[in-house]
Amino acid sequence: MNSIDTAYSACEQITRTAAKNFYYGIRLLPPDKRSALCSLYALARRIDDIGDGDLAPGAKNEALAAVRKSLHDPETTRDPVITAVTHAAQRYPVPLGAFDELIDGVQMDVDGVDYADFGELTSYCRCVAGSVGRLCLSVFGTGTDPRAPLFADQLGIALQQTNILRDIREDLLNGRVYLPQAELDRFGVRLELDAGGALRDPDGRLAALIRHAAERAEDWYCLGLRLLPELDPRSAACCAAMAGIYRQLNARILANPVAVYDRRMSLSAWEKAGVASTALLRSSVLGATRSTKSRTPVPEELR
Repeated sequence: MNSIDTAYSACEQITRTAAKNFYYGIRLLPPDKRSALCSLYALARRIDDIGDGDLAPGAKNEALAAVRKSLHDPETTRDPVITAVTHAAQRYPVPLGAFDELIDGVQMDVDGVDYADFGELTSYCRCVAGSVGRLCLSVFGTGTDPRAPLFADQLGIALQQTNILRDIREDLLNGRVYLPQAELDRFGVRLELDAGGALRDPDGRLAALIRHAAERAEDWYCLGLRLLPELDPRSAACCAAMAGIYRQLNARILANPVAVYDRRMSLSAWEKAGVASTALLRSSVLGATRSTKSRTPVPEELR
């Protein structure tokens, strides 16, 4: 196995181990695209882990700066993840600047940025998740709609909103609040924990806020999923599986907001596999329909 193969293998192992949700979609891709996407995920994961880790803020700043430097000057390192990303960027139109956006977003976490309104939160989501959507798109490839990068960005923002709602309690324990202050004020919510360590909500106002936010996230899923018809069947299946797991999670939060008060909500492995299988089946049917249409002559009067 040569050094490139070894690098890709390391990235795939990271993805298989760490991507509890995304790997259900990634494994639906053909080998070349799967390897490339695993390399992008592995680097994105590394950046996220710096922000979420136990290092002091100064050390996190240094680590983020080091990742940024190695990304733009890969000759300075033999790191397998950087090696794989660099190779993937030679095979696909990977927008490496999207990693800079991701680093900028994680830097916001390190700096403890608060969000005054949903516009500010959207900018954060675009950095930490819309960037990942656009990175994935570079591997998927697209059809003819020039809005495909916008759709990928919107889908990433949708997923991040679900992440925020799922992790309200965990983030609060870590001293972070992502819900916009304007919305906390509008719903009359003060985030705090009760004696048992669960989110406190004596009058149901937090539940109302979460329900409102989950409904809005669903709107963003509808916007972002316009991407699917622009992708080939296997890429569409991958994208639909990754988004579908989070969208189903979002639907559960919408139906029962209090479920996130004392635990981190997730789907079971069987449920995730079911979402992936459904995505593959639907994309296969769509691909067959496209193929049939492409072989059917169009009458001249309709052209």
